[in-house]
Order: sequence, then structure tokens, then C-alpha cells
Amino acid sequence: MQKLNIVLLGSAHPLRGGLATYNERLAKALQDAGHEVMIYSFSLQYPSFLFPGKSQFSSDTAPQDLKIVTKVNSINPLNWISVGNELKKLKPDLIIVKFWLPFMGPCFGTILRRAKKNRHTKVISILDNIIPHEKRFGDTAFTKYFVKPVDAFISMSSSVKDDLKKFNTTKPSVLQPHPLYDNFGEKVSKEIALKKLNLSPDFSYILFFGFIRKYKGLDLLLDAMNDERIKNLPLKLIIAGEFYEDSKPYLEQIEKLNLKERVVLATDFILNEKVKYYFS
Repeated sequence: MQKLNIVLLGSAHPLRGGLATYNERLAKALQDAGHEVMIYSFSLQYPSFLFPGKSQFSSDTAPQDLKIVTKVNSINPLNWISVGNELKKLKPDLIIVKFWLPFMGPCFGTILRRAKKNRHTKVISILDNIIPHEKRFGDTAFTKYFVKPVDAFISMSSSVKDDLKKFNTTKPSVLQPHPLYDNFGEKVSKEIALKKLNLSPDFSYILFFGFIRKYKGLDLLLDAMNDERIKNLPLKLIIAGEFYEDSKPYLEQIEKLNLKERVVLATDFILNEKVKYYFS
């Protein structure tokens, strides 16, 4: 197999969350396959109006076996040109960029256009979304700008692959569902997990895991917990993840439905070393 020089463009440590986790794990897999890999990550990923969480940064130790360059500023056009020129000179065989939000279109689109002026580098985008869950002014224009310099696409779901057709009908596009993460440690016994999370063994548990945003439907799950068919069962709901919007409507809903004794709130960011306990 030909050894490639690959740049991943996107989130990585010290940023936290699923995007950083994905990119770091992908980089490791590509390294294990024999390729040279570096990640160009953000010095500024989100302005405050796009990040309602408590912190964008991880308290975990940095991965020791990955080369991470913290340089990309998502809102500074001069930075985009600078990073693009740097990648043009670096001349990687391949740039892989995850796309999830049209807001990133101008930043990524400019960097990729500059980088590809070397007439060597190819670009593959891994698409979480091509049409966002929460629409904003400029979404379509920003996405079109991003799509143009990309050579091929990998969609993480069939719906996203279909959505891509609104922006691209000629470039290669394949479906590859999101893989399962294997970097959170080995599964433990249910007994150990319950003890670590301070949960009673007398109940079964439903898990809602991840950042809490309106489009994820937590309000519907809370309504379901009040359904007559299950409300008297020994069943509790664990909400594990940070609020990315006002928590008040959810807390009021829990109160209104008399669910306080049947809902476990773990609404801080879940550290990597604790993830395995929730999924065991």
C-alpha cells in the first residue's frame, strides 16, 4: 500500500467533544495503517454565540502519539489564507476534513482552495451534516462554498448522502455509517458501572447521552417517561451530557410530570474515562 502524507483539518485536543474524539481516533487508525498524519486544529473554533456550553476545552491529557498543530481561527479570513498557504507548501497527498456546520464553510473552503493551488493535494470530506439541524442565515451559500474544492465525500448517514445531492451531483460520494468508538476503555460489569455512577441496582436505566440541544428530542423522551405503560415500572432515565441551551424548560418539564425521582441528572461534560461506565 502506498504511504500517504495526510492532513486532518478540524477539531482535536485541547478541544473536546465528539468531533475531536473522531479526528484523533481517525488519525491513529491512519497512522497504524502506515501513513504520515498530522491534525490542523483550531486556535478558535466557535465564537461565543455558537457555543452555549461551559467550556470548549478538555481536561484530559493530550494524546502522546499524534501531531496536532493548533492554528486555525474559524472567524479570521487572514488566518484562513495563511493556513491555506502553509498547507500548499506542505503539499500533503490528502486533506481529510469533517464537515458538520455551514458556519465552517468560509473557513474550510478558503483553506482548501489555497492548499489545492499546489496542484497535488486531494480533498475528502467526511459529512456529519450537509444541511444543519438548526438553520441560520447564509447556510446554503456557506455550504456551496465549502463543497466546491472538495474532491470526494463520505456521508455518515443515508439522509446526509441524499442531502448532498442538493449541492453535488458529479463528485464521488459514498455512504459509510459512523463507526463505533473503541477508545473509551473496555466494557465493565453492570455491577461495577452502577457502583461507579452511584446508581441503585434495583432499577433498569434508559440512557440519553451527549450534548443537549432542542433537535435531539429530550422533551419527547421526558414525555414518554410519563406514559402510563411504563411510569410504574422500576425504570429510570439517565440524562448524561451538558446543556447547550437553557436548561429551565427541561427542569420545569421534569417537575411538571413528577419525574424528579425517576430522572438522574448528570448534566456536566462527561469525561472520556467515565464514558465506559454509562455504556456498560
